[in-house]
Amino acid sequence: MLAIGLVQGTAVAKPASAQAGAGTKSAAAADDPYTQAFLTQYGKIKDAANGYFSPDGLPYHSVETLMVEAPDHGHQTTSEAVSFWMWLEAAYGRVTGDWAPFNAAWAVAEKTIIPQHADQPTSDSYKPSAPATFAAEHPLPSGYPSAMNGNVPVGSDPLSAELASSYGTMDVYGMHWLMDLDNIYGYGNKPGTGSESGPGAGASFINTYQRGAQESVWETVPQPTTDLFKYGGPNGYLDLFVGDSNYAKQWKYTNAPDADARAVQAAYWAYRWASEQGKGSQVAASVAKAAKMGDYLRYAMFDKYFKRIGDCTDPNSCPAASGRDSQHYLLSWYYAWGGSAGTGGGWAWRIGDSASHQGYQNPLAAWALSNVPSLTPKSATAKSDWSKSLTRQLEFLTWLQSSEGALAGGCTNSWEGSYSKPPAGTPTFYGMAYDWQPVYHDPASNNWFGFQAWGMERVAAYYYVTGNATAEAVLSKWVAWASSETTIGSDGSFSFPSTLNWTGQPDTWNAASPGSNAGLHVSVVNYANDVGVGAAYVKTLTYYAAKSGDEDAAALAKALLDAMALNTTDKGISVPETRLDYNRFDDEVYIPSGWTGTMPNGDPIRSGSTFIGIRSWYKDDPDWPKVQAYLDGGDAPVFTYHRFWAQAALALAFAIYAELLVEGGGEPGGDTEPPTAPGGLTVTATTKDSVSLSWSASTDNVAVTGYDVYRNGVLAGNATGRTFTDSGLAAGTEYTYAVAARDAGGNTSALSDAVLAKTKTGGSTGTGAVKVQYKNNDSSATDNQIRMGLQVVNTGSAPIDLSTVKVRYWFTADGGPSTFGTYCDYAARGSSTITHTVVAVSSPKTGADRYLEVGFTGGAGTLAAGASTGEIQLRLNKSDWSNFNEANDYSRATNTSYADSTKVGAYVAGALAWGVEP
Repeated sequence: MLAIGLVQGTAVAKPASAQAGAGTKSAAAADDPYTQAFLTQYGKIKDAANGYFSPDGLPYHSVETLMVEAPDHGHQTTSEAVSFWMWLEAAYGRVTGDWAPFNAAWAVAEKTIIPQHADQPTSDSYKPSAPATFAAEHPLPSGYPSAMNGNVPVGSDPLSAELASSYGTMDVYGMHWLMDLDNIYGYGNKPGTGSESGPGAGASFINTYQRGAQESVWETVPQPTTDLFKYGGPNGYLDLFVGDSNYAKQWKYTNAPDADARAVQAAYWAYRWASEQGKGSQVAASVAKAAKMGDYLRYAMFDKYFKRIGDCTDPNSCPAASGRDSQHYLLSWYYAWGGSAGTGGGWAWRIGDSASHQGYQNPLAAWALSNVPSLTPKSATAKSDWSKSLTRQLEFLTWLQSSEGALAGGCTNSWEGSYSKPPAGTPTFYGMAYDWQPVYHDPASNNWFGFQAWGMERVAAYYYVTGNATAEAVLSKWVAWASSETTIGSDGSFSFPSTLNWTGQPDTWNAASPGSNAGLHVSVVNYANDVGVGAAYVKTLTYYAAKSGDEDAAALAKALLDAMALNTTDKGISVPETRLDYNRFDDEVYIPSGWTGTMPNGDPIRSGSTFIGIRSWYKDDPDWPKVQAYLDGGDAPVFTYHRFWAQAALALAFAIYAELLVEGGGEPGGDTEPPTAPGGLTVTATTKDSVSLSWSASTDNVAVTGYDVYRNGVLAGNATGRTFTDSGLAAGTEYTYAVAARDAGGNTSALSDAVLAKTKTGGSTGTGAVKVQYKNNDSSATDNQIRMGLQVVNTGSAPIDLSTVKVRYWFTADGGPSTFGTYCDYAARGSSTITHTVVAVSSPKTGADRYLEVGFTGGAGTLAAGASTGEIQLRLNKSDWSNFNEANDYSRATNTSYADSTKVGAYVAGALAWGVEP
């Protein structure tokens, strides 16, 4: 059993800094039980049979579906879960030397949870001089909708211009915080479409939490991120939240800064570990994406409406800021952006947030973005912004530390979200008011010990990397407090704080002479054994012990890790939890009197609606009967949940402990036993251009994580399950296939017995003919960019090598410079496989003095007969960003869905194969 190996097999090593030669990496093999525990946990998470991942490749919030906490369904996901996934794959790369899964996590994020241009189509209409219209927040949901007020002064956005210059786009590059991966609500806001397509398979963007600090998950009204008024009331869901004279169809996204910062943190570790292996180039592209994300993450450093920081106690008299006067330099609770989605002219908005919570700060990410060249963002002021943010975050955490050592809540530049005057005597941090429960009050946001462990884990990692004295001072006091409140029994039981209680307040911050906070106190209300929180706690202790040499902290990290490992399940590590709060399924959701609407499944929305009343589909969940029994007066239901973030955090805790506190631990090579060869390889189907295969499962001493499929001795693809379809083949041709299994330690089995397959006859050899389909992605013909979607279809009967195909879109430059910027925002085959450049027409024609030539690299592969390349989203601009007049462009059309276009030419091996040249 795993836990026996952990508890009995390894003594606690001295922290790395206390060992001789600690500055060099050990070359010992990773046969220690903690690295093996990481690989076992990783294997369970990646085993498709355990159900951690959706068909779109994203991690679910939990394996179980009946789950209400921040997400209100287990098969939603959060940017938090995605950031833990990135970090998990970085650790896997360190242990095995395989960096493909880390890069794959970033690739999936870009296609899904990071909105593409089609998901934010009017971002070009954003005006940084007028970023948003003020609407006050209200303490209770009954205060909504909140009236828009254009008379309240709003500051200017100092980031927009340099971000656009750095990346050639007005799109925002950040993760939206919430997705409905099974589209259980049925909005159908599918990534990359900008649509509201309704019920059906596929992931959907979704949003919730829009109505003040007292709005708990039980009082929320979920809503689509792209609201085209198909559901809800006559104005969709908008008039539940915002009061306006008229409403427009629109899109809107919310970023959770702690998740994006964790993604940067994961990229830092990947860069560090891969570089140590001599494989830094293998992660360089993904690390650059993290740097870009960090550039946009700076929106979290600004006041919500870009007002002046400090003493902002009246919405009308608090001045609109310019430059950096609205920048508080902390990681606030969110930033958000949106814009119009219908006809009638484009507009867009962006906001920061005025409230900052101690649990969201990430000094390691701030340090990496300002000190590691590969993670330094492109924008001119980004490095200095993150450098100042690092200092400000450390001051913030020092200011909030209680007499006992725990960290109090945070601060706000906008009391109650309305720039009101805080109570007399409220201490301040750079003029921002102390708030013991910033952002949300049901339950109080800083009463959960998890925010202590999450936040201090980042501080500890920063301390481990840099040895910073301020971080050490905060950590040593916090570790002493937390350790004194932790119990581990001889029977393997364990507990640490769960709910905290706060009294008093910090001293007003004085950077030159910080106060002692003698009047700020914390007490523990109750204790728990949450394994996800426990994993963050272990990481904190591990980083701290490894740098400081604190052997008590190292011993506690080991004891707690060993105790948690006793709670293994077939899907991971988990403990049962009693959900007393599930009596709130019947809670009323505030709906203004007279407002009526409908959810996509037909549930009515009206005054008196309840949480379950607008989510009636929950009654079909297999676990619903035990919730219903509780509502009927029975016992509170008990669940054993497998939250993705918690399971990933546990795996990471094993890996980090092995790396830092086990002599010779954590290096590649611990598991050297390969899986057994797959058996029963069978051809299950063939077509003229594909072969489908299946086989029986391999076994392994740790875990099988995937299979490699070989065609004629060359790798054809990979599979996580036991089936595979090889497509793009020639008709009437024989192929030989074999399969090998891979395990979590990177070992590969022997090949299976080979099978012979022959594709069906496809008729004549074919001509290699193609056609081009086009759609207009640009609602304005007179703005400063030309946007289009293209896809190439093979109309012949044989595969085509895409590297021989070129597509030309003809247009007029309408004056201005002769140089252009061209971009591929999305391609089904990967943006890196698409080439694009603007070419001058040697003899200009009506409607055409230039053309955008689009091609394919060898990485795009072949295009099977009858197949499409899938969507390719393209845009171009003049180097001076002056406007076009597209109305007379030869290739332009107004259709917004794909249709054949003879005015977009296609060339195969240099010869015109489709279309009519101008």
